Amino acid sequence: MTKRIVLASNNENKAREIGQLLAGHRLEVLPQSAFAVPEAEETGLTFVENAILKARNASARTGLPAIADDSGLEVDALKGRPGIHSARYAGPEATDADNNRRLLADLEAVADEARTARFQCLMVYLRHAEDPTPLICQGTWEGLILREPRGENGFGYDPLFLIPELGRTAAELPAEEKNALSHRGQALRCLIHKLS
Repeated sequence: MTKRIVLASNNENKAREIGQLLAGHRLEVLPQSAFAVPEAEETGLTFVENAILKARNASARTGLPAIADDSGLEVDALKGRPGIHSARYAGPEATDADNNRRLLADLEAVADEARTARFQCLMVYLRHAEDPTPLICQGTWEGLILREPRGENGFGYDPLFLIPELGRTAAELPAEEKNALSHRGQALRCLIHKLS
């Protein structure tokens, strides 16, 4: 029997990526937009707090179990910024291009070898809105920030995120390869394992 779960995100790119990762797992993941669920206010101070807020909001409004993630980029030279503010780094209405420009400006004086960074993903699953013991999984993907974007795939900071051992950015990887390596792929595989 297929289990219906609401995905607590209105981000189409994220929904597509999670849908690809869950293909064949007897889980029907429905985006919260299918239920007209408004975005939760992300008032947490950590990725895990924000993920729980989003999942609780979606589950409460739909009556379904919910999956949510909060993810972002941590740059060592910027003391972990943009972090939980990754999607809004250049302002509340910022586009991916705006955020990438701000990141490059903030790192302009930083030497190439000191531009270490990682993508973090905290993914949670709530059985219901009052679930006192959410399942929590984390994925981390290490890399370096380039000085200019490369690649046409992916979204967000992918064109600037170099995977040193591959010599390619996240935006230069086909979807299947990215999903096998990425922070979101790691967290979701952990969650699938805990759910099965």
